[in-house]
Amino acid sequence: MESVPYDKRTGKIWFNGKTVDWKDANIHILNHGLHYASCVFEGERVYDGEIFKLDEHTERLFYSAERMGIKVPYTQLEINEACKKIVNIQKVKNGYVRPIIWRGSEMMAISAQKNKIHVAIATWEWGSYFDPKLKIEGIKLNVSNWRRPAPNTIPWDTKAAGLYMICTLSKHEAEAKGFTDSLMLDHEGNVAEATGANIFFRDKEGNLHTPIPDSFLDGITRREVIKIAKSKKIKVIERKIKLQELQNFAGCFLTGTAAEITPVSVIENYNFKVCNTILELIKAYEQLVSKDTAA
Repeated sequence: MESVPYDKRTGKIWFNGKTVDWKDANIHILNHGLHYASCVFEGERVYDGEIFKLDEHTERLFYSAERMGIKVPYTQLEINEACKKIVNIQKVKNGYVRPIIWRGSEMMAISAQKNKIHVAIATWEWGSYFDPKLKIEGIKLNVSNWRRPAPNTIPWDTKAAGLYMICTLSKHEAEAKGFTDSLMLDHEGNVAEATGANIFFRDKEGNLHTPIPDSFLDGITRREVIKIAKSKKIKVIERKIKLQELQNFAGCFLTGTAAEITPVSVIENYNFKVCNTILELIKAYEQLVSKDTAA
């Protein structure tokens, strides 16, 4: 199924309160979301037919919309129920859910005061974000030339479409050079995140270090992994991390809804081992998503 283009798939999509045929979930080319990135979204995982941390994702979706000045024409409860409904209709057992909110086509300029707000939710079966083999061996990252912008220049704490432009540029550059993904620095030159996932490092004493999310998204998976680590008496240190400090770390991994927990073996000239700590966290996270969706 993954080889089928997304506009050629079959089934239903929840679109402005109704379920429509996949091929009929269309918008006009002159919509504000496309031209001016006035669009927010979420990415959610389905495990055993249940959406993991649905409430948290919907809360963040509404927070992102509010930050973008978008008034959602549905309640959070209605969006939660719509997400569950479309997963059930599509019979997705282990996959992905994409709720998205955008401004329509009533106005085509910077101002968008009169534009209708549209909401859609699509879902599909989806496996590992990275090649399963790479998740065992560890993926390789380069260091992007693009940096996360300063927090007073963008709504950095949202999942807004425009924030991902430099992520696409970074990932394309990384793939062209033979890497899997790209490490992005913040506006001060500190380690920030990968193109679509947060990052952690394990020091030689077994402690975890992760950047303070003050110019990039504090991921839902990131927060869950911190809880897991602390429950295992692993010390988690949130702090500014300089690129040259990577030589002092023994392990590295990414966290995210799509990435889940993915080990990193290389960042440019720095090498890391897929150590037992990372493997234990992966196992614990797998148990968590299975337990949460079964509850």
